[in-house]
Amino acid sequence: MLDGEAVVLAGHGSRREKSNEQVRTLAANLEGRLGLPVDAGFIELADPTIAEAVGSLAPTATDVTVIPLSLFAASHVKADVPLVVNEARTEYDVSLHNGRHLGVHPAIVELLDDRAAAVEDELGVAREDDDVIVVVCARGSSDPDSNADVHKLARLLYEGREFAGVEASFIGVTEPLLDETLHTVAKRRPDAVVVLPYMLGDGVLTERIREGAAEFDADYPYVDAGCGEPLGTDDRLLEVLADRFEEARAGDVSMSCDTCKYKVEMDGFEGDSGGARAMLRAMTHRAAHADRSQVDDEPHVHDAPEKHVSVCTNRTCASDGAATVLERLRQAVRECGVDARITRSSCLGQCGDGPNVAVYPDGVWYGEVSPDDADRIASSLDRDRIVSQLVSQTL
Repeated sequence: MLDGEAVVLAGHGSRREKSNEQVRTLAANLEGRLGLPVDAGFIELADPTIAEAVGSLAPTATDVTVIPLSLFAASHVKADVPLVVNEARTEYDVSLHNGRHLGVHPAIVELLDDRAAAVEDELGVAREDDDVIVVVCARGSSDPDSNADVHKLARLLYEGREFAGVEASFIGVTEPLLDETLHTVAKRRPDAVVVLPYMLGDGVLTERIREGAAEFDADYPYVDAGCGEPLGTDDRLLEVLADRFEEARAGDVSMSCDTCKYKVEMDGFEGDSGGARAMLRAMTHRAAHADRSQVDDEPHVHDAPEKHVSVCTNRTCASDGAATVLERLRQAVRECGVDARITRSSCLGQCGDGPNVAVYPDGVWYGEVSPDDADRIASSLDRDRIVSQLVSQTL
């Protein structure tokens, strides 16, 4: 089975090259573990892109498996990576397989346990004799399913071990935030608090977690507090990635669709459910990071245009002249001076009604668009209007 096999390890990408090098190191180590070619690709902020990594392997591979180097399954795993994989299937003559994220795995629980033990040694405490509380701090997401897995991981770290408690917290986006969690656990007057950054790389957010732990240690002199190291390139991650590769090649990749905000309508996230919304959100998000030259100290700054227009160039739309529509739209937008990005997309699920064009963030879809309609659409973007005669549907 392994003849012609290759793997793309899909990292997030960072403005700090040190974090990107960690992804490349894991890719090289995974290559040694699997005995297969493994290249690193990035979702955003770093090169090469996932598509470019697939392209570099395609000439000598028959099957390429893309494994997201993501701790949990939020929008990158559920929308961004599948979008790239689907587009690559139309561009390269290889069989592409989409793997699962790292997720909750026994090897990661063991790794976190060792990270906690290292901090205990530094502080001179032991969970068997002292009240030690662990705070697992993750990035935080707008995806409830992803955040729930942080709490599950924290509980698994607690079970069977002699910690006084293990709490889940976040450094941004959602609650409870790290400082809130630390102040809450301080009321229990433990002997020590161990903060574990649930991060792969040693980047901006990891540093913020360290600073939060140091501030807490200074504010609460009756509690010893220390911060552990991120997961880094520990060999136990290779065990997880090898399992994810085997799952993908056996066709045994599954997601938590019952609690996925893109699959079911959840309270507070009603506008997110629906596959089309997830795909368009992924295309818009990718366009926001199209310019990779502007870097600064902010971990996730978006270079977002006011409008993002996606033109379906899949089979039926292509045969109806979608490529000409795409180029005419780009020309018309340039002439109007509109702050809009025009990109091609894979199938929008409206076959037979094309060429199809989707405008975001407006959520307007146009059908049966001809090259002659390009000027009207560009003008509507400039005036923040819609071309009612062409509207196929709205989201």
